[in-house]
Amino acid sequence: MPVYVITGVSRGIGFEFLKQISEDQENLVVGLVRDKVATEKKVSVELGGRPNVHIIHADLTKYASLKQAAAETAEIVGERGIDYLVANGALVPYLDTYGPIGALKDKVEEVEAVSAQLLQTNVVGNIHLFNLLLPLVLKGQVKKVITISTGLADLDLTNNCDVDVGALYAASKAAMNVIVAKFNAQYKKDGVLFLSISPGLVEVGRYADSTPEELQGLMGFMGKLLEYAPHFKGPITPEESVRHVRSTWEKASIEGGFGGAFVSHLGNKQWV
Repeated sequence: MPVYVITGVSRGIGFEFLKQISEDQENLVVGLVRDKVATEKKVSVELGGRPNVHIIHADLTKYASLKQAAAETAEIVGERGIDYLVANGALVPYLDTYGPIGALKDKVEEVEAVSAQLLQTNVVGNIHLFNLLLPLVLKGQVKKVITISTGLADLDLTNNCDVDVGALYAASKAAMNVIVAKFNAQYKKDGVLFLSISPGLVEVGRYADSTPEELQGLMGFMGKLLEYAPHFKGPITPEESVRHVRSTWEKASIEGGFGGAFVSHLGNKQWV
């Protein structure tokens, strides 16, 4: 019975991970979320309260919360340990979603506040998560630690296509990619695969309430992606994204050169 621990399963691709993986009753899935009650209700309504799903409260910004979640996870998985630890939970700020970094020049306090939140949630929180759960990962059979990243953190894509949106968010994910590589450098000798995977551009309703000005910025970004990848037809569904990401992490191995790597949902550097 493979054991999966996944953060941020309350919505978006996190919930899709939970949905797809728990379809196989042989899989044990532990989801870590901030709002346990709401997520348990959603699981009950949409998935029929699957007995192989366990929801635990955890907040990436609070070490004590993560420590408690690790203890509860240990009680659930026991000596089986964790086969797949998936760091999906993240802060995606509104501040820099639609415009370039220069547009933030007069938003000094907002930039400082959001940057601090991004560092704490997307980087420091995951460092604590990994350190707290690694003893269980080392007990597992598969030993894979997956971080959900973003293609926006790729320097070649940014420079070659002049992608100027999402600067602060991308910086936090780029920092986490380095952390993943550092964990790989330490733990690959123990057989633990650390890998960052971009899920692609996924439609999760984030742009539903965009203003005309924001949509104009979004269309400019989409145009750049079309130049980068002429086959690009727009955002993919969470179902398609998760299917590709899972296929990529199943194929990935330390021996295959994926230790500490940063790849797309397709397992390469093709981001869309």
